[in-house]
Amino acid sequence: MSSRSFLRVLVVVIGGVVLGGASFLALRGSAASPAATTIVAVPETSVTSTSTSTTVTTVPAIATTTTPPASTTTTLPGPGWLVIEGVGDTSFDPDYIPAFRTNGYEYAFEGLHGLFTSDDLTVVNLECSPSLLGHALDKAFTFRCDPAAMPIAHANGVDVANLANNHGQDFGVEAMLDARQQVIAGGIAPVGVGADLAEATSPALFDVNGWTIAVLGMGGVAPSSSWLATPDHPGMASGDDTDQMVAAVAAAAQQADIVVVSIHWGWELETSPRADDRARAEAMIAAGADVIFGHHPHRLGPLEFISGKPVFWTLGNFVWPWLSVSSATTAVARVVVAPDGTIAACLVPAYIERSGQPVLRATPRCAEGDVPITSPAGSE
Repeated sequence: MSSRSFLRVLVVVIGGVVLGGASFLALRGSAASPAATTIVAVPETSVTSTSTSTTVTTVPAIATTTTPPASTTTTLPGPGWLVIEGVGDTSFDPDYIPAFRTNGYEYAFEGLHGLFTSDDLTVVNLECSPSLLGHALDKAFTFRCDPAAMPIAHANGVDVANLANNHGQDFGVEAMLDARQQVIAGGIAPVGVGADLAEATSPALFDVNGWTIAVLGMGGVAPSSSWLATPDHPGMASGDDTDQMVAAVAAAAQQADIVVVSIHWGWELETSPRADDRARAEAMIAAGADVIFGHHPHRLGPLEFISGKPVFWTLGNFVWPWLSVSSATTAVARVVVAPDGTIAACLVPAYIERSGQPVLRATPRCAEGDVPITSPAGSE
């Protein structure tokens, strides 16, 4: 071998040793330094209303020269059973129901045997303004709730109060906005009214038993257009503007598995829906509504399923004075959602035996279809 060839081989060998040593040191440095660790993002998983389990893929283990990447699969519990209940017109106005002055507001719940504290979500139509602000408008009936009743209602299981009705602004806009805050302070979520249209049409959101539930409030019997919320005006969400209603439901459906609508609509004393309200119900269900609790006519009406979704057209009075047999005949709307998303619904019979005190007349249960309501003997 020539001296030149020998020198070339020597250079190659020395270079290999140097590079190998540098690579070894670099590997030791990367193993010891957290800053050099590569972080792999895990894709976000979601639970749908019909799933019973969710599969989560973990980050692969750090690879070595002798162990292949490993992954594990964990099955998480899917959604559980869900019970949602709704009732109609509810008032805590001590001037309208004097029994509250002597018996307190717990009196309103004594005939329910803890029903609302045993379900997963309870929605009421609050037919009064729980505020001490403002002055009564010039209208036939004005109802002012006692704000002190709100935490008591919450302690007895009330979770959501719809304020979008024809009495929500009986004492003006200032009282309506204060009422919203009083409801929140009492531990209850207000829906249906707000400082502008966006707030009035925003849902209350709940995560329960693996489900996300959105509740919307709407009112279709506004005494005047000035009661309706606009993008720059406080008021209530319309229950007449189908496009607005559909948009609110569709937006809520993007955030939740179950969408519940509490809506003040219909005509007083009429128990069957008119064509326009039926069309609104069908449009909301097509947009993603799963349950509709209706109220306003002061009479109990039927339960109907539209595309498999329960619509309680009118739930009548609930916490209300005893005025007649027909007006005192009421019910609790009960909706049961199975883990696979199947919905059953029924009416649990109740009767306002004393002013301000509804009393259950049957053991709560649920099956597909309506539960017949039998009024006590008597007359108007």
